[in-house]
Amino acid sequence: MLNHDAYSSYHAVNLDSQTARASPVQLVLILMDGLLEELARARAHIAAKRYEQKAISLDKCVEILNGLSSSLDVESGGEVVTNLGRLYDYCSWRLYTAGVQLDTTIVDEVTGLLNTIRQGWLGVQAKYE
Repeated sequence: MLNHDAYSSYHAVNLDSQTARASPVQLVLILMDGLLEELARARAHIAAKRYEQKAISLDKCVEILNGLSSSLDVESGGEVVTNLGRLYDYCSWRLYTAGVQLDTTIVDEVTGLLNTIRQGWLGVQAKYE
């Protein structure tokens, strides 16, 4: 079995190497993938009644959403970017509600929305590669 610390170190080095050479769109996709992974963990914590871990996971998700939102170029992005920011804010609000109500269906709703957004970013990436 792989030592957890060794895995964490490997994961950190791998992530560093990915981000060092990533385009802005690739960075968004890396954040999206991390967000979706953390949402899966948060959902599992809610289902297993691990409330402290649930809170930590949901906090991480909201931090990532805030990072995604704050990196948007609202000045030159127009209505699409403004709406994307609103969608990120909506997801954060829904995750807060999921944490209070301990409702996995809300986490599923947010996961579905973010998967759709991720597909859009993949389309942007394909267009510029």
